[in-house]
Amino acid sequence: MRPARLTALTTAAAVAALTAVTGCAEKSDAGDAAIKVAASDSACEVSKTEFPAGKVALDVENKGSKVTEVYVYFPDGRIVAERENIGPGTKAAITAEVKAGEYEIACKPGMKGDGIRQKVKATGGAAAEKRSPELDAAVAEYRKYVQAQADETTPTVKAFVDAVKAGDLEAAKKAYATSRIGWERTEPVAESFGDIDPKIDVREDGLEAGQDPAKDWTGWHRLEKSLWADGKIGDEEKKLADQLATDITEWQKKIGSAEITPTSMANGAKELLDEVATGKVTGEEERYSHTDLVDFKANVEGAQKAYELLKPVAAKNDPELAKQLDTQFAAMNTLLDKYRADKNTYEFTSYDKVGAPERKELSDAVSALGEPLSKLAAAVAK
Repeated sequence: MRPARLTALTTAAAVAALTAVTGCAEKSDAGDAAIKVAASDSACEVSKTEFPAGKVALDVENKGSKVTEVYVYFPDGRIVAERENIGPGTKAAITAEVKAGEYEIACKPGMKGDGIRQKVKATGGAAAEKRSPELDAAVAEYRKYVQAQADETTPTVKAFVDAVKAGDLEAAKKAYATSRIGWERTEPVAESFGDIDPKIDVREDGLEAGQDPAKDWTGWHRLEKSLWADGKIGDEEKKLADQLATDITEWQKKIGSAEITPTSMANGAKELLDEVATGKVTGEEERYSHTDLVDFKANVEGAQKAYELLKPVAAKNDPELAKQLDTQFAAMNTLLDKYRADKNTYEFTSYDKVGAPERKELSDAVSALGEPLSKLAAAVAK
C-alpha cells in the first residue's frame, strides 16, 4: 500500500532510513523556474499558480512540525506526482510532466485526509513539449510490463480466492504472498489506477478518518488478519475474497488507459523505496503473515524495471547517477537473496525471524538505493 505513516517507524534504524530516503536537502535543478511549495501544519503556499505545461519542478520545504506529503492532482482526482514522508525542516524535489489544464497541489500535514489544496494552471498548447523517442519507448515498454504483471496476477489471485472460498485456511495462507507479487511489482504507478490501491492493499491503520474497518476495510490485508490473527474463514471472508477478485479484474482493465509518464515511473520508483523504508523494513506491512520479504523483493524488482527502461536516457544525461543506481540495485538484490534458499522461488524467510541487526542492514541498503533513486526523475526530465 503506497501511503506510509510515520507512526509505523518504531525503531531507530527505520527513522534513519526514512531520513536518508526522503533527502533532507533535496532540491531540483530547475532553479528559479521551479515552483516553490512551503508546506506547514496549516498552509500550503505555492510561488506560482500558473506555469507553462511540460516538465514541471517543485521545490518543497516542510516548515511545519508534522511529517507531510505533497501531491499534484489531475482535475478528476488522479495523481500526477507525489512525494511522501517529508520530515519537519526538510526539503524534497518533485519533477512531473503536465499537459495544459487545471490541477491542484495538495500538502497533507500528518499525511492524512484530503490535505490543504491550491488550484494551479498549466498553460500552453496541448503538446507542450515533445518527448524523446527513447522515453516514449520506455513508457510503452513499461505499460506492457505492467499489463503482463496484471495478467499473471489474475490466476494467482484466483488460487488464493478459491482457497478462501473453500474454507481451506492452510491453502489460503500458502497462496497469499504469491498472489501479491504482480501488484507489488507495479506499485511505482499504483496511483495511476484511481481507487484500486486503497481497495485492495490498505492496512487497517491506513483507513481514512471516519472509515469503519468493519465496513470499509477490504483487500489482501483484511484477509491476512482473518487468516493469521483470527485463524478463521467465514462468510464475510468469502465475500471479501470475491471483492478482491473483482477489484483485480478492474485493475487489469485500467492499465491500457492509465496515465504513465517517464517522470511518474521515476517518481513512483522513489516513492516505493520510501514505502519499503516505512513498511517492509519495519515489518509493518505484513504484520500478521510476516511475508514482508516477498513484498520487499517484488517492490525492488518493480522499481528496477522502471529504472532499467529509463536508463538509456538517464545514463546519457547523468552517467554517474546510472552507475550509482546499477551498483545499489545489485547490492540490494544480493542482500535480499540471503533470505531465500532458491533464487528461482519466492520462498523467503519469515520476517519475524529476521533480527534487529539484519533489519538494520536492510534499512541501510534501502537508504543507499533511495538516495540516487530520488534523482532519477530529474535526470530523465533534462
